[in-house]
Amino acid sequence: MSIESRVFPFSAIVGQERMMRALILNAVSPRIGGVLIRGERGTAKSTAARALSELLPEISVVDGCRFSCDPARSDRLCDECRDRIAAGEEPPVATRRTRFVDLPVSATEDRVVGTLDIEKAIQKGERHFDPGVLAAANRGLLYVDEVNLLDDHVVDLLLDSAAMGINVVEREGISFAHPARFILVGTMNPEEGDLRPQLLDRFALCVDIRGIGNVPDRVAILERNTEFESNPAAFGAEWAPRDRELSEEIARARRMMDGVRYSRHDLSTIATLTASLNVDGHRADLVILKAARAHAAFEGRPSIEDRDILLAAELALPHRLKRQPFQKADINAAELQTQLDAARAEHHDTLPDADSETDEESGSEKKKLP
Repeated sequence: MSIESRVFPFSAIVGQERMMRALILNAVSPRIGGVLIRGERGTAKSTAARALSELLPEISVVDGCRFSCDPARSDRLCDECRDRIAAGEEPPVATRRTRFVDLPVSATEDRVVGTLDIEKAIQKGERHFDPGVLAAANRGLLYVDEVNLLDDHVVDLLLDSAAMGINVVEREGISFAHPARFILVGTMNPEEGDLRPQLLDRFALCVDIRGIGNVPDRVAILERNTEFESNPAAFGAEWAPRDRELSEEIARARRMMDGVRYSRHDLSTIATLTASLNVDGHRADLVILKAARAHAAFEGRPSIEDRDILLAAELALPHRLKRQPFQKADINAAELQTQLDAARAEHHDTLPDADSETDEESGSEKKKLP
């Protein structure tokens, strides 16, 4: 990260720990499926999203590829890179920063997914594709401010691509496909309208944030923003060591992520928790597992613990819980632990023996962590 950056440093953001945790977990594992940040104006939503992009490690790309294909993943290449390899070409490799792509509220379907030139295909037999936002965002961070004001169909397209990791455009029997794996960050002010429940559930994690009431923290916000506006370079240099350290921790966690183990007992813990809260469907269970593994990787541990599950559940469940009018939409780890303990006590006989757990991925016994 360049200390001359005019983006407010991620580490300098005061408070809002839950929002920052959700962003970091998605940076570690974009497969989690994105985060929606809901809050009133002036609560550092967009500041945090832009600051996160500065922490993301550099990536290797196929040089000249319009879709930033990963040269190390032949299974995730665009159609153009596949054609180059099929023609006997050895695609060159380049390294660059991770992109931050901002999606405008006025974006149309064609602007998001890209377009195929049907006329050229019919007349000349050439397949010509004009990339959209999803192409630019591949292997980067896609930021959608005021996501609740976007057309529902466009939001569906974004969430489908985030879930599948690929964008396929088909027109008149002609198709083009390219990878579309990105960190999706959406922000919104609930005062301006909410998302439909069907779309809300598609966001893996959700955080509700408010202005900070603690006076010393509000003073710290004033001081840091004043320093940043007066001299962005000097302020960036002051916080660069911590941001650089955090960037290295994210890179290390990414390398560890696929090796983080979980047991059948961990799966039962997740299922018990979601079942006790009457959560619809199974998306929440899958999200909690992915986020728990990302949290364990970020902390440098080889396997997940109950606290990873509870911290992940804090982010994955609030927007999926059935609420009565005027009932709070927040939930914390302590409340989740109480709910889990009660559910375990009620269903004790149905839970597997923790001493005979096996690692679901390796088949080996998993040692209990303290």
